[in-house]
Amino acid sequence: MRYFTAGESHGPQLTAIIEGLPANLELAPAMLDEQLARRQQGYGRGDRMKIEQDRVELLSGVRWGKTLGSPVTLAVKNRDWENWLEKMSPLAEHAGKAEPVTRPRPGHADLDGAMKYSQRDVRNILERSSARETAVRVAVGAVARQLLKACGITIGGYVTELGGVMASAPAVPYQQLWQQAAASELFCCDPAAEAEMKRLIDHTKAAGDTLGGVVEVQVQGLPPGLGSHVQWDRKLDARLAMALMSIQAIKGVEVGLGFEAARRPGSQVHDEITYDPAALERGAATAYVRPTNRAGGLEGGMTNGEPLVVRAAMKPIPTLYTPLRSVDLADHQPYEASVERSDTCAVPAALVVAEAVVAIELASALQEKFGGDSIEELRRNLDGYLATVRTF
Repeated sequence: MRYFTAGESHGPQLTAIIEGLPANLELAPAMLDEQLARRQQGYGRGDRMKIEQDRVELLSGVRWGKTLGSPVTLAVKNRDWENWLEKMSPLAEHAGKAEPVTRPRPGHADLDGAMKYSQRDVRNILERSSARETAVRVAVGAVARQLLKACGITIGGYVTELGGVMASAPAVPYQQLWQQAAASELFCCDPAAEAEMKRLIDHTKAAGDTLGGVVEVQVQGLPPGLGSHVQWDRKLDARLAMALMSIQAIKGVEVGLGFEAARRPGSQVHDEITYDPAALERGAATAYVRPTNRAGGLEGGMTNGEPLVVRAAMKPIPTLYTPLRSVDLADHQPYEASVERSDTCAVPAALVVAEAVVAIELASALQEKFGGDSIEELRRNLDGYLATVRTF
């Protein structure tokens, strides 16, 4: 499975084309809209979330609620487009209808992109580099979720840190943690930490500043053997790291213990292996069980049957209401950077996007391993593989 996205932040719509989905996968707009709504939630979001009420249109590759095996086209309309008809028009006759943006914002793609693409109007860069692009990626991720769900694989997550405030997740099953996170405005499983995070957001907003944080994604039901150790670009942990780092503002990725593994001796890092036939009766893919999951479900570039655990660190949003200093491209004079509409904190949204890109990579790895032109064939191939794995 592969996909491409297109569209600008204030253009008519965002579009994605997904190629390689098996036929007969159940798909309906409501399944995708649920994830788009999650992306727009979160304490500390800006005014644009009040303007955009994202919905997905299925434009190809689906008939009567099921995929056809042909490319699937998704569209997410920008409701603010009516205010930008001439400012973002593709027609030459509308040139000059908007003042050029010549003050690049620190921390954005503005200056680098302007030099790379020889643009004197920074809007030609910021429109595509905007995190608004993640809306359609969340839609693609929602499609991938449906494929994973059809194979017994579930995905969720929560915010573990915001602005330096650490949250502690209770020792309960992941499904319960996901339910707790869903009931939180910050997708947090620690009520005391959430209250402190909200106070910090309010204080930071009043100061015209922004906050970052850390999100954690977990996946259950993965069979062992997705990914590969034989080539660098087939290692699943590498692919997941690339996918997560491709999200705007993500500056670090961890798997399992992550950086903590560098601070511990090996005896406190690696997961011992035991053999427990009863694990099969509990629904495990294999009788080989690891009492701990410090590796985060990945060893040697492959899934090992334990839950996948990955984290991503998001920097504070660089668009500040108390702007940083910059230089005008037109006259090279110092100015305060331009202010575009912004959030104080978008860490909860980053969680939803992180879940989406993880789901996409896992769906792709699942199809690489088991193939199948229909969801029924894919499922048969998976079941046959699992039957073999259980004999080890």
